[in-house]
Amino acid sequence: MSDEPTADASNVQDGTGRTTTERLSRRRFAIGSAASVATLSGLAGCIGSAAKGETVTILLTPENPSDIRNDYMPMKNYLEGEIDGLTIEYKVPQDYSAIRPALKSEQAEIGMDDITLISAPDMMDVFGTAVTGGTAWYFSMMLTNRGSGIEKRTDLKDKTVAFADKLSTSGSIFAVYTLKQAGLDVGDAPQGDPVDFDGTWSNHKFAVEKLANEEADACCTWGGNGMPHVEKKDVPEDVRPKTAYLGDTATEEPLFKPIWWSFPIPKQPIYSRQSWESDMKGKIEQALHDSTGELMKEYQPDDYDATLPFTTLRDTSIEDYQPVIKRLNNLGVELG
Repeated sequence: MSDEPTADASNVQDGTGRTTTERLSRRRFAIGSAASVATLSGLAGCIGSAAKGETVTILLTPENPSDIRNDYMPMKNYLEGEIDGLTIEYKVPQDYSAIRPALKSEQAEIGMDDITLISAPDMMDVFGTAVTGGTAWYFSMMLTNRGSGIEKRTDLKDKTVAFADKLSTSGSIFAVYTLKQAGLDVGDAPQGDPVDFDGTWSNHKFAVEKLANEEADACCTWGGNGMPHVEKKDVPEDVRPKTAYLGDTATEEPLFKPIWWSFPIPKQPIYSRQSWESDMKGKIEQALHDSTGELMKEYQPDDYDATLPFTTLRDTSIEDYQPVIKRLNNLGVELG
C-alpha cells in the first residue's frame, strides 16, 4: 500500500535511499508572510552587535520556550565559552511559518529546522545535520492509550488524533502521510481538515498532553518526546540503534502504547542566512563541527537534567531531506 517503508508498532525499515529532487507543488503555507514575523516569541529587543563582541540570534524549533531553551543551554554555553566576543541569544518561534520571515528580515542569524531550509535552500548556508548521542537520525511515532483497542493506523478512522505543529516533520508531515498511505482519507490535512478522523494541531508537548488527558485517541510526536512514555520492550529492534533516547524509556507517566514508527529521519539541519556577513559565521560553524558529547557535558549547568539534543554536526545537503520533500509534495504542501 505504501511506496515508502513505514511500520505498525514493531516493524521498522531503513529509509535512507536517495531519489531525484522532487519539486514541491500545489497548496501553499504562508511561510513568508509579514504576519508570521509577529509570531516569534519575544523576538523584539537587542539583536545585533553588542558594545563589545557580537550577539548572534539562534531560532530554536517551536516548542515550550522554557523547556527548549533549557535543553539547548549547553550548546549556548559551549559556543560562548569557545568563541571570544560571542553572545548567543535564543528565540523560540510559535510555529514553523515564523522562522523564514524572521531570517529574511534579519531578525535572526541561525535556524535549525528542515522545513525552512527546504522552503528556501538558496537563502541559506548549511552548516550540517545535528547529531545527538552518536546518531544523526530520529523517528516519528504514533501513540495511543493502553486499553484503547487501537492496534494499527486504520483503527484511527472516526477517532481524534493530536498532532504537533502543522509543519512539524515528525509530529505532522510524516504522521499525516502514513495515515494516508494506510488508506485513510486525510482530506486537506495538515493545512485543512481531514475526512476520516478529527485532527488537532499544537506542538509536541501539547499533543502528548491531549492523549494523556483523553482529549485525543492517539497522538503523533517525535521519539525524544514520546520515548519517555513507552516501555523499552515496545521499542522495535530496528529503532534502537538509531535513537538517542532509548535510555529515556518509561521515565514519565502515563505510559502509552506505540502503534507506528517511521523509518529513520535525518535530524534537523543547522544553517545560517546567506545575507549574514560576519567572521562569527565561520567560527560558529567550525565550533559546532568540533564539538563532542564530552565537551557538551562540560558546559552543562549544574541542574541540567535533559537529554542533550545536540553533541556535534555531520556534513549534510538538501538531498538528505528528500523523504521530507516527498511527503510535503504528496500532501500538497507548497512552501512559498
